[in-house]
Amino acid sequence: MTSSHVKRWVTGIVAVPILFSVIFFGTEGVFAGFILAVTAVAILEYNRLVFGKTGGAESRALMLFGLLAPLAAAAAGPGAILAVAVLSTLLVFILTLFGVKEGALDLNPVARYTLGYLYLPVMLSHFILLREGDKGVLWIFFVIVLAFSGDIAAFYVGRTFGRRKLMPLVSPGKTVEGLLGLAAGSVAGCLIYRYFLLPEVPAGHIALIGLAGGIVGQLGDLFESLIKRASGAKDSGEILPGHGGILDRLDCLLFIVPVVYYYRTYVLS
Repeated sequence: MTSSHVKRWVTGIVAVPILFSVIFFGTEGVFAGFILAVTAVAILEYNRLVFGKTGGAESRALMLFGLLAPLAAAAAGPGAILAVAVLSTLLVFILTLFGVKEGALDLNPVARYTLGYLYLPVMLSHFILLREGDKGVLWIFFVIVLAFSGDIAAFYVGRTFGRRKLMPLVSPGKTVEGLLGLAAGSVAGCLIYRYFLLPEVPAGHIALIGLAGGIVGQLGDLFESLIKRASGAKDSGEILPGHGGILDRLDCLLFIVPVVYYYRTYVLS
């Protein structure tokens, strides 16, 4: 076993019990604090990728305003997230306008800020919203099961049967066959989870969430790969030895959790 595999196992052995304890035993406040910390680390990694080590005014604004979104979610719900997102982005737009200098008309920094805000704080805040709903703990674990059952299926199906590249310019290792395996694995994992822990939810709905979440999660994985490839980076960071950065672990979850939250809130309610 290589040293990288040893690091992956050690990190998993340490991180999984901590994650389980925060979700299962932690109060809503403790969980919100955990998401706030994860958001801060994720923003740091994103800033290094898209703004560089020196950063800039937009990267500092992203850290400052980005942490308001999880706080708003915990304090006042989805409406507050929208208000914070719109008002803080509006402020950054105005500051950018008044900060224009001759010969330096560049919208890339503010575009990177806007992308980062929607990609990280807004998406991650949905974990808090999902946790605060009915049977929130079970739904948080549902998201995790959906993501990882799909990942495992995609890995083995792709390695065994993978022939056709899915999106080679973004992630050369992903295959169409792996995506089909991911979809099947996500649905199967969700149905098994539903049988034991969410029997009151119709199986058809769970299968649909699993299918949609699995496919959207794959797109989340690809989107994070696109950011890294555009930045010339292999990993988003080094905080998780053997795994890379926080973004490398969150990639698919960032896209899955809003899908699950809104389906549960507006379709199943």
